[in-house]
Amino acid sequence: MPSRRHRPGRGPQARAEERTAYLFLLPWFAGLLLLLAIPLVYAAYISLTNESLFESGRFIGLDNYAEMWDDPLFWKSLEVTIRWIVLSTPLFVAAGLGLSLLLNQRLPGMHLFRTILYIPAVLSGVAVTVLWFVLLNGESGAVNQLLRSAGWTDPPFWFDDRNWAMPAVAIMGLWGAGGGAVIFLAGLQNIPPHLYEAAAIDGAGALAKFRHITLPMLSPTIFFIAVNGVIDALLIFGPIFVISGGAYRGGPDDSLLFYMLYLYRKGFLEGQLGYAAALAWILTIIGVLMVWLTFRFERRFVFYESEQAE
Repeated sequence: MPSRRHRPGRGPQARAEERTAYLFLLPWFAGLLLLLAIPLVYAAYISLTNESLFESGRFIGLDNYAEMWDDPLFWKSLEVTIRWIVLSTPLFVAAGLGLSLLLNQRLPGMHLFRTILYIPAVLSGVAVTVLWFVLLNGESGAVNQLLRSAGWTDPPFWFDDRNWAMPAVAIMGLWGAGGGAVIFLAGLQNIPPHLYEAAAIDGAGALAKFRHITLPMLSPTIFFIAVNGVIDALLIFGPIFVISGGAYRGGPDDSLLFYMLYLYRKGFLEGQLGYAAALAWILTIIGVLMVWLTFRFERRFVFYESEQAE
């Protein structure tokens, strides 16, 4: 019988390093407990009461959750948010990938261009929203003036038109696509050059290289950007609050009544903290389910070179 390997015990230095590692992790665990775990548990309790901003609540069980079922604005906000996820996630992934392919070219001044392209991603979100709100003004905005000069006599009124309000938010969001492009660029530069060289020897063109090398090798990065995009889309609030002029307005015909905007309205404007906590827990469950489903399909679409090597 083959003898089992003897695993030597860890020495004093290894144990000391382990204790040091746990010591450095303590602030993170404390932050996780104080800023996430305890608020989540407290919100779960509040969601079972009729707590408000003006008076302490009493236990009402699942009444808040039952009320949601008959709340048309709850379903409207959920519909708007899901539509936004379906629109924004593929759009922002494609925009970031396309920009990264341009940024990966070896051209004079490319480093400066990369810096300029990334700057919008670090600007104040409120300032950028106000800027785009002015640019997309239906009457005097620069975008519509350009469209009129190009021959479009009746351009859309963007944020004042229920059919164009969400596309306008998407156009505004593309302003920050440089952030995703930088992550994609890092992934592109980690692709081994010999793969492209071998494909060129086999006579593969640019499209074939992109399809059979770039996309598979970038699939983990695409997956990462997509998951973060879904989470960001679920939690969008600041730009919509600014555009709508407050939580009581959800855009024309509630076309911009996103879930977080409705949650803010119920909790902080109407004072229904219990109902808002229930909304927050439903959003948490939806987010966890979406991420879980995404990871369920990960192995079908994501290629990991290390796993193939094994």
